[in-house]
Amino acid sequence: MRYAKPDHPVAKLSKKLQKCFGKTNVEYRLIGEGDRVLVGLSGGKDSLALVHLLSHMQRHAPFSFYFEAVTVSYGMPEENYEALHKHCETYGIIHHIYETKIFDIAQETIRENSSFCSYFSRMRRGALYTFAAENDFNKVALGHHLDDMAESFFMNMLYNGTLRAMAPIYRSEKGFEVIRPLIRCRESQLRGFAQSNGFETIGDEACPAMRMQVKYPFARAQTKAWLAQMEKEHPDLFKKLQSAFAHIHDDTFLDPARWKR
Repeated sequence: MRYAKPDHPVAKLSKKLQKCFGKTNVEYRLIGEGDRVLVGLSGGKDSLALVHLLSHMQRHAPFSFYFEAVTVSYGMPEENYEALHKHCETYGIIHHIYETKIFDIAQETIRENSSFCSYFSRMRRGALYTFAAENDFNKVALGHHLDDMAESFFMNMLYNGTLRAMAPIYRSEKGFEVIRPLIRCRESQLRGFAQSNGFETIGDEACPAMRMQVKYPFARAQTKAWLAQMEKEHPDLFKKLQSAFAHIHDDTFLDPARWKR
């Protein structure tokens, strides 16, 4: 197996972020001996933090595992990941750019003025899974954090009428496990990581929908803003939400199949 070079520079990681990451891995047994992990690296603050945390764990954990990062290219004009690839080379992270034609396909299949989030997310996830399956990875790591989980929970409840969040680990239809090692970490911690290291990040400017006539995801933006306001009024909001996500009394809802009788 190829591992990160011992002489490459290392990123600064706060003790609090390391603790959150390590505790999540232990509690949900996300990564263990012999695992081959593929990280979906968009170049945003979340996935950048994830690859650096994995690199740190690889150097210090009492077990051996292997990981690589892959960036799914949508095939858009002027799409450029050279800086991201150079970043990974500098820090000893094995990185691939997986070329696709998602952008061209979208222009033929997505409807005008339709919501783009689920469409591009599904297409990107499919490409990521294909790369993992073709290269014998048994786990795929995503950079979702606690804020993502809370936003998805309330969006599902308010817009879809379902109680659904994000699992820290689940098995995909292709047979490998999908893991979310940052699911207990706050978005502010990941933003702080990028800022403290002076890392350039890729944001919404790389989103394909910015070049298409489709509707911006106002629902997520509004949910994020609402939660931010709620946290101002209730500073321990996300601590309570994290606790609630782990203590579910599903027999108290309206689904007869879940009642204890």
